Amino acid sequence: MDDQDKALKFYTEILGFTKTHEFPMGKFKWLTVVSAEDPDGMQLQLAPNENPAVKTYQQALVQQKTPSALFFVDDSQKEHERRKEHGVTFTTEPTKTTGSTIAVLDDTCGNLIQLVQMAW
Repeated sequence: MDDQDKALKFYTEILGFTKTHEFPMGKFKWLTVVSAEDPDGMQLQLAPNENPAVKTYQQALVQQKTPSALFFVDDSQKEHERRKEHGVTFTTEPTKTTGSTIAVLDDTCGNLIQLVQMAW
């Protein structure tokens, strides 16, 4: 993340995650969020991209339009509409693919995130 505070705001207020941990670690912080629907589930670390290798990798992924993460959703069209109402920028509108419908959004912190609705 290029800005941990901005990332926390985006992931909690826009995507609906819940903050699980936030404590200082030098000039940064250990910061994690979890799905509000599964508070005991897997945590997502909102780590700084201060390492030059990480920043270069992150920028290369965005240039190639490759998402850094993907999240499964029940209805990609509804999620797309709900996020657009909050000003989220999508680099890929909901698109049917073999076995799924995908959409890709910009998390405002240097990453692309793919939303995936499985067709099963």
